[in-house]
Amino acid sequence: MIKKFFLYSAILFLFVGANTSKNDIEETDTAFLREVSKLNIPYLQNNFVAFKEAIAYKESRGNYTIVNTLGYLGKYQFGRNTLVRFKIHNTRDFLQNPELQEEAFIALCKINKWILRKDINRFVGKKINGIEITESGILAAAHLAGAGNVKKFLRSNGINCFSDGYGSKLSTYLRKFAGYDVSIIQANKKARV
Repeated sequence: MIKKFFLYSAILFLFVGANTSKNDIEETDTAFLREVSKLNIPYLQNNFVAFKEAIAYKESRGNYTIVNTLGYLGKYQFGRNTLVRFKIHNTRDFLQNPELQEEAFIALCKINKWILRKDINRFVGKKINGIEITESGILAAAHLAGAGNVKKFLRSNGINCFSDGYGSKLSTYLRKFAGYDVSIIQANKKARV
């Protein structure tokens, strides 16, 4: 399948580079897109669904039942203190309940967005240490490091940069998860699951 994809890509580039009419190029593009769609390559837009799935992949490869060596749980690698905030005390049930994990992730995003609302307004669109600051990057960094550490990073112009127990840096999350449209998440201080 992948070989076929590259073959079609090469053919498309040959046709585009040759002396062809606009109609020939459009027909080639259409044929190419038809063949690519047969490959079943998933495509996610840069929306909230893509954002949360990208976070999940980075955190746990999307595994709802995993517990890492530091005790973080589930698809989004929640700490026990965060779960207690949402009145989730039974971690075994939490690991077996994908819907609850999804609800907890959304609620945490809403709370983080509320905590960081002033920083989002102040810093989005600016660059710190060569990283363009975006709302989705801020929310991803808050998921990794907590909203307080994101504030410290932004307000210190990147001097205070948190790293987790595995060495993942807040700045990496700011960069890696930039550019997603997370406007569907409404800031809510009292978000619950």
